[in-house]
Amino acid sequence: MRQLAKLIIFGTAVCGMAGISHGAPIDHHTLMVVELFTSQGRSSCPPANANLIKLSKRDDVLTLSFAVTYWDYLGWKDIFGKQAFTDRQIAYEAPLHQSGPFTPQMNINGTKTVVGNNLLELTGLLSTASHLKGPAITLNQIRTEIGRGDARGTAADVWLI
Repeated sequence: MRQLAKLIIFGTAVCGMAGISHGAPIDHHTLMVVELFTSQGRSSCPPANANLIKLSKRDDVLTLSFAVTYWDYLGWKDIFGKQAFTDRQIAYEAPLHQSGPFTPQMNINGTKTVVGNNLLELTGLLSTASHLKGPAITLNQIRTEIGRGDARGTAADVWLI
């Protein structure tokens, strides 16, 4: 259920994070969002994928993986690659003061970046990253309730699958 709840709050990752509880509402939990930009055709990406899997087991981390398309010209088209994922990564270039996209890139909370196959550097960066706070989400077998996270009233897309 925790993994499903992480998927449900994907849409809030950009606007703010959500606390998750199973039953009665409780105080806001906090999460860090780790986004991996990866490609099947790059030999340096499988270790980053393994690192993302390790991070996904943490209760305080929401992990997202995006397969990019800009390496497809090398002859091994990534079947999971989407131009929208490439565009998402490129949108981070200016805020993160990067000269271009790279794989495997992990972004933490959209504000810090690291080569995703370097677990030591990644865990060090996570230890200094701020947790994001947002609305409480209460899940049970009958209904899902999402509380207001802030006075701004930012919108979020919530997908129930």
